[in-house]
Amino acid sequence: MEDHNIAPVYDENSRVLVLGSFPSVRSREQKFFYGHPHNRFWKVLALVFEEKVPENIDEKKDLLLGHNIALWDVIASCDIDGSSDSSIKNVAFNDLSQILSKADVRAVVLNGKTAEKYYKQYSGRDLSVNVIALPSTSPANAAWSLDRLVSEWRILKKYCD
Repeated sequence: MEDHNIAPVYDENSRVLVLGSFPSVRSREQKFFYGHPHNRFWKVLALVFEEKVPENIDEKKDLLLGHNIALWDVIASCDIDGSSDSSIKNVAFNDLSQILSKADVRAVVLNGKTAEKYYKQYSGRDLSVNVIALPSTSPANAAWSLDRLVSEWRILKKYCD
């Protein structure tokens, strides 16, 4: 059983909550989200908001909070082989209310099909926010070019202001 070891990033100004599934091995080692150099998450966000790609954890937090974005994962713990989402079993969910009770979140954005699948299991109820499933920024989603990802992820801007 692997435990999620990364604290959520958010503040009272967060308007969008981006949720992944569960951190990769590299992210768990770095103790921060999207730590694998081939994951396109940080590059996509930088391009969406026309900023430079953040290079360290402080810059990544600044990019998120500067655009009113909260970031966490759906899964608190699970059995997983390496970083393979397809191997996830025995899921326990993160308590999203700790963010949703402190910030006026207008949209929950799900980063990929696995996040979407487990979010739907976690939350079959209406949280009175828009839920948007976007294509994964993972390198495993090679069918999506960086330009296509950026085009889809631009929807964040609609909810961040």
